[in-house]
Amino acid sequence: MFVALARRRRLALANIEVAFPGVTATERRRVCRASFQHLGMMFVELCAVLTEPPERTLEGITLDGLDHLKKTMQMHGRVLVLTAHLGNWELLALAHRLMGFPATVVVRPLDAPWLGVVADRLRGRAGVELVDKRGALRPVLSALRRGRLVALLLDQNASRREGVFVSFFGRPASTSKSLAVLAVRTRTPVVPMFIYRTDVGRHRVVIHPPLPVDTVPDNERAVAELTQRCTAAIEAAIGVAPDQWLWIHNRWRTQPLPPGGPSP
Repeated sequence: MFVALARRRRLALANIEVAFPGVTATERRRVCRASFQHLGMMFVELCAVLTEPPERTLEGITLDGLDHLKKTMQMHGRVLVLTAHLGNWELLALAHRLMGFPATVVVRPLDAPWLGVVADRLRGRAGVELVDKRGALRPVLSALRRGRLVALLLDQNASRREGVFVSFFGRPASTSKSLAVLAVRTRTPVVPMFIYRTDVGRHRVVIHPPLPVDTVPDNERAVAELTQRCTAAIEAAIGVAPDQWLWIHNRWRTQPLPPGGPSP
């Protein structure tokens, strides 16, 4: 993939340079190549999940910080889970079995239909409830009322209509405000949760303390500030294992309009 997908390789290298401008070209290329290797390993792991009992995969997953999640659920009865395309993120759906709480995952159709079929089969084996991103409001509110974990991935480029501009690695990034809107309006805590590969077939899920959610009259400001805190949490998580993030995604595609309006 690293050799054959030249356009994606160039995009990944450009993204790494944006995120880590101080590192050498050699180090950027090392991180880029390792990220492609990570995606290849992820594909192999997901194929294994589809062909072996889920319990066998769960044996290779450990949880750090489960008390943060348990205490938040005890206090509020529901949680919005913030996560990203980091590590083998699809295994988070399966890892919820180790947490002891039912889970709902908000997803969008994948660009490759065949890959979407594989992902849906995996999520079905994990026993999570799936909600299509399009028209997700009612099902998500219902899931929260039923005391479920509701997980959203918040590290992809959003359209101007759906997003708010926040700083991501020092550059404006249009980011979906859906999670922050839900958190502010329903007063549901946001718990960051990320997964990392530690070895072949071994993964560590890190659960962080809940992020502060402002409940102020100016909802737009509260939504923007919470979206920034979520993005900062994702940025810090990527810094732990930069070779395990999805650098081939055009994260900074949508940029703020110039002061005079849209460019020609």
